[in-house]
Amino acid sequence: MTIEVPSSVPVATDWLIQERRAPAMSEEQPLFREHTIHSFEASDGYQYQYRHWQPTQSSPRAYIVMLHGIQSHSGWYTYSCDRLCQEGYDIRFLDRRGSGLNQEQRGHVLHPERLVGDITQFLADLHRERKRRNFDAPIFLMSVSWGGKLAVVTAARRPDLVEGLALLYPGICARIKPKWNRVLKLKYALWKGWVNARVNVPLGDPALFTHDPLWQKYINDDPLTLHRVSVGFLGASRELDKQASELLPQINCPLLLMLAGQDRIIDNDATRKLFEKVPSQQRTLIEYPEAAHTLEFEKNRDQFVKDLADWLNIASTSLKLER
Repeated sequence: MTIEVPSSVPVATDWLIQERRAPAMSEEQPLFREHTIHSFEASDGYQYQYRHWQPTQSSPRAYIVMLHGIQSHSGWYTYSCDRLCQEGYDIRFLDRRGSGLNQEQRGHVLHPERLVGDITQFLADLHRERKRRNFDAPIFLMSVSWGGKLAVVTAARRPDLVEGLALLYPGICARIKPKWNRVLKLKYALWKGWVNARVNVPLGDPALFTHDPLWQKYINDDPLTLHRVSVGFLGASRELDKQASELLPQINCPLLLMLAGQDRIIDNDATRKLFEKVPSQQRTLIEYPEAAHTLEFEKNRDQFVKDLADWLNIASTSLKLER
């Protein structure tokens, strides 16, 4: 199913960027708690930080594990997470190692298997928690931008851990690609073992992410935005590119793809073609023709969050009925 959202959809007035929070809820009937920051220890001892949005109802409608982009972090997406939590979803937004709240080994990883292993371990822990609490809420893996390649590889390899997959403008097929000479330099650096050398992320212009000048300033001034990564990270990222393109057609769970029509980072045409190869009968494509890359920062974000919540409701209900 493909849906195109017209640019004429009415939207609410933007909230102040400094607040980056949903409107205050009634004190008598709160729908969700303020998000909290928790720690998670990976198998190699790395201490992850992640943001947790927990609804007040005893059993969540579903669990959502979220992955961010190459430069962003969980703090960019508090608006949508607040809204989804109001709808009853339990959200765990894991900042990638070396990104966002995680300052150790900034911008560095040696191998893609390390990243996949981190997400797999986190999902497995969540499955054990769900079993211990005797909940029937399905577990979704959701990603934005660069995180899409990591989400696809994880979901394809471990379908037992991922019951639904949402890809928001996924970085599997990129429009911004390194020139041939930079690729050669990267290969040479990897061959020489210079994995800790740092290079700039080629997304320095905040206008690539959003049309909104205020959000552009937010991105530019955000101290947690990742601007430099290691040669090792770039090598891992290139390997994830290859694996994600090969594995996406193997996804057989409910799948959502959201694309921004004015995206200058993602190759939407190539992404659509890859999406059409997915065998899942429960696949949905929603496009926003006037939006730039980061839907969270665009004027129609209320519609985007509503569409996301609607899909989650349909998919989670279907998954529960199938059990």
